[in-house]
Amino acid sequence: MLIHPQLDPVAFSLGPLSVQWYGLMYILAFAGFYWLARYRCRQGVINWSDEQLSDLVFYGALGVVLGGRLGSVFFYNFDRFIQDPLWLFRVWEGGMSFHGGLLGVMLAIYFFSRRVSMPYFFVLDFVAPLVPFGLGAGRIGNFINGELWGRPTDLPWGMVFPQVDALARHPSQLYQFGLEGIVMFGILFLFSTKPRPRYAVSGLFALLYGTFRFAVEFFRQPDANLGFVAWDWMTQGQLLSIPLILVGMILLYISALRNHQV
Repeated sequence: MLIHPQLDPVAFSLGPLSVQWYGLMYILAFAGFYWLARYRCRQGVINWSDEQLSDLVFYGALGVVLGGRLGSVFFYNFDRFIQDPLWLFRVWEGGMSFHGGLLGVMLAIYFFSRRVSMPYFFVLDFVAPLVPFGLGAGRIGNFINGELWGRPTDLPWGMVFPQVDALARHPSQLYQFGLEGIVMFGILFLFSTKPRPRYAVSGLFALLYGTFRFAVEFFRQPDANLGFVAWDWMTQGQLLSIPLILVGMILLYISALRNHQV
């Protein structure tokens, strides 16, 4: 049985300013996104200037933060929002949602694609393989903070989160780091190294994330304020992942048709 290390969420302080590990993970995610985007540009995937790449990161970061916050409020904490609407703006109290962040990024990329006069899915296919790096960084942030822990288990790698209780639990943050971060990054980056028909890379991203998230939710503790949302086993994360799986399959089917027509 393992014990969560109970790391201080504050990485370091500079006078009155405290820098948290989770914030550093966001910085790492955006920096990694920019570096990988530049690498793909140098490989001839697309010809964008450093200024355009910086704009892409800015649009993406705005979509992640705003979409993630709104998703957390409306997908997971709507009752709290109804009771206290101003909580929406108290971002320092925490609360981010991947599915909301994804919608925010998709909307941000729409505006960016119009700015650079490129087809929407051309840009989305370029961006999709860069996202898992940030997802992995975010899950490490979750683990450091000791949040989003798993369900009780008797497996040898079960981990006690002392801030929760004395039960050994699945370290589900690390499961998600492995699947959403490492595995997805490897598959998508390798898949995108060869020319693919439009929609294929975006479709594979949606299918992989939806499938991995749906699977990991069986090991992750349901949100305390929601519990199971259907059939006494389905969580909100699984419910939100089903559309991703379906959209991914549809996009891959469309891309296969385009490839066949070529």
